[in-house]
Amino acid sequence: MERISTQTRSSEDGWGLRIERFGAIVLRYGLVIILLWVGALKFTAYEAEGIKVFVDNSPLLSWLYDVFSVRTFSTLLGIFEITLAVMIATRPFLPKVSAVGSLGALFLFLVTLTFVFSTPDGWQPGYGFPYLSPDPGQFLAKDVALAAIALWSAGEALRAPLRPESPVEMS
Repeated sequence: MERISTQTRSSEDGWGLRIERFGAIVLRYGLVIILLWVGALKFTAYEAEGIKVFVDNSPLLSWLYDVFSVRTFSTLLGIFEITLAVMIATRPFLPKVSAVGSLGALFLFLVTLTFVFSTPDGWQPGYGFPYLSPDPGQFLAKDVALAAIALWSAGEALRAPLRPESPVEMS
């Protein structure tokens, strides 16, 4: 009886491990895709104008428009996001570079999360905290998960052995 349950458990562990390893790949490279995509959009006029309300109202970033135009700042932000994506993608052969990129992404998402407190209408009018407005409040809430993925990615990459691994071997 014990032997059968052990074999069944071992089989379940095998599937669980495979799913977990595949999930690790999806997490990391999903983050890469998001950063590449959103970074590329920062080169467009509509995206530069779209982030203006967040930057204008941010106590951390509003000063940047005294230094850069709206389009220039957006372009620089896009370059930063794309650079982070490329760094994170190097995990199979440069895990420490990937870890630095992941920490940069964590910083980016933490700064973005501050916008929920500084952007007008972050909270649903008439309700206030903790009721996020659909836009921009709920729009910004996704950055909680993105920050968590970036944190996980940094930790996993920092633990990576010095030898290159195939993506399937990552855990």
